[in-house]
Amino acid sequence: MSLPTKLMALACVLLSVFSSSCVSTQSATYFENIDDTTFNAKTEESDVLIQKNDLLSVYISSLNPEASAVFNAPNSLATSTTTTTGNTSAGGYLVNTDGNIQLPILGNIKAAGLTKKQLKADITNAILDKKLLLDPIVTIRHLNFEVTVIGEVGKPIVINVPNERISLLKALGIAGDITVFGKKNNVLLIRESEGKRKVKRIDLNSKSFLSSSYYYLQPNDVVYVEANKNKVANLNRNQQILPTILSSLSIIAIVVTNLIIKK
Repeated sequence: MSLPTKLMALACVLLSVFSSSCVSTQSATYFENIDDTTFNAKTEESDVLIQKNDLLSVYISSLNPEASAVFNAPNSLATSTTTTTGNTSAGGYLVNTDGNIQLPILGNIKAAGLTKKQLKADITNAILDKKLLLDPIVTIRHLNFEVTVIGEVGKPIVINVPNERISLLKALGIAGDITVFGKKNNVLLIRESEGKRKVKRIDLNSKSFLSSSYYYLQPNDVVYVEANKNKVANLNRNQQILPTILSSLSIIAIVVTNLIIKK
C-alpha cells in the first residue's frame, strides 16, 4: 500500500473514531432505579372503542348450528395471512362511514363508538328480540388491529396484532428497540378515538408507566421515538468537520505524492 493510501486510510479511521466518540453516553436501560415491586395490570379492553373503517369478524353460534350458519356466511371469507410487517388479507364486516356494520337478517347494526362488549350485547339482544336463535353466542374480533412504530428505533415497522393485545414495550422490541439516539423519557403516542387525535408523552424511565392505561396499545396507535439533542449535535459537527478533513487529506496526498516523485 502506498504512503498516500495509508494516510487516507488512517484519516478515515480517525474520523470514524471521532464520530463514534460523539455518540451520547446516556443510559441504555429502562425504568432506572425501580425496586422489586408488583404493579396492577390494567386491561383497557373495555375502553377500546370501535372506529369507522375497522374490519370486524363477527361469529354467531348457538345450540342449533344450522340456524346459526346463515349469520356467518360472509365470515367464511374472514381468513387472514398475518405478519409483523402488517401484510394481511382478510374478509369480515367493515364499519362504514355511518358507523354501521351490515349483518345477514339483522341488517344495519351500529358499531362505531361502542366497545366489543357493547356491540356483542346489542347483536345478542337483536337476535333474541326477533327470536331467531336460542342462547346465541356472539364472538367479535378486530381483523385490522395494527400499530405503527417510527423514529429512532432499529427498524420502523407496522405491526399487525392478531391476538389484539400488545404492550408498548413489546412493540418497541419488535421494532428493534430504541437506539442510543432516541429519547426514552419522551416517547410520543398518537391515538385516534371518537374522531379525535390524541397525543400523549410517555416517560419510559418512570415506574408509573408500568401501571398506566398506556402500557397496552390500541388499534391504529402510532408510536414515535424522537431523536435526542446529541444526535443533532453529532450530525452538525460531522457536517462541519468532514469537508475540512477531506480537504486536508487531499492536500497531504498531493504533497506526499510530489515528494515521492522528486525522490
